[in-house]
Amino acid sequence: MDLAFTWPRRAGIYTRIVDSLSLPAGADRPARMSAVVDALWAHLGKPVRGPISWVGFYTPAPDGQSLLLGPRRDKPACSPIGLHGACGRCFTSRRALVVIDVANLGAGYIACDPNDQSEVVVPAFEFGASDSPPCWGVLDIDSHETSAFISDDAASLMRILEKAGLSPVPARVLTDAEVV
Repeated sequence: MDLAFTWPRRAGIYTRIVDSLSLPAGADRPARMSAVVDALWAHLGKPVRGPISWVGFYTPAPDGQSLLLGPRRDKPACSPIGLHGACGRCFTSRRALVVIDVANLGAGYIACDPNDQSEVVVPAFEFGASDSPPCWGVLDIDSHETSAFISDDAASLMRILEKAGLSPVPARVLTDAEVV
């Protein structure tokens, strides 16, 4: 990994994204999702030789048995995908998932890009008074490098979703990422 993108430098990049993220007044969820994807890609994606090979959202299909591709950069990906993969695991467990090496997932890995080696997936929750709000989707980020992400990435991504008005940040999500 390029030393410019190691932690804690990446922490500063996430902070800049949070501080600079601007959305048009009244932006709907898809517009907010696109803004987050574009900001992450611009700061951490391949155009700046960053660690991210792909970033995008998945939301549940109407039947609840799979996830559908939403806004993403920089290329299409698998859709629909089953709930057995990393995104489905994050969605159903409602926990962030940091995958150090996709080989650790075995049959649970859905390979949309055979060059991907690691990923981080965070859940997005509905706003509301509930202590256990429904999960409406996941933000998925992939890398061609192993060990590209740590649990601090998941916490930072949750803060970005909160800033974008896409998800509150449940305290347990910030401290309870699953690492595989």
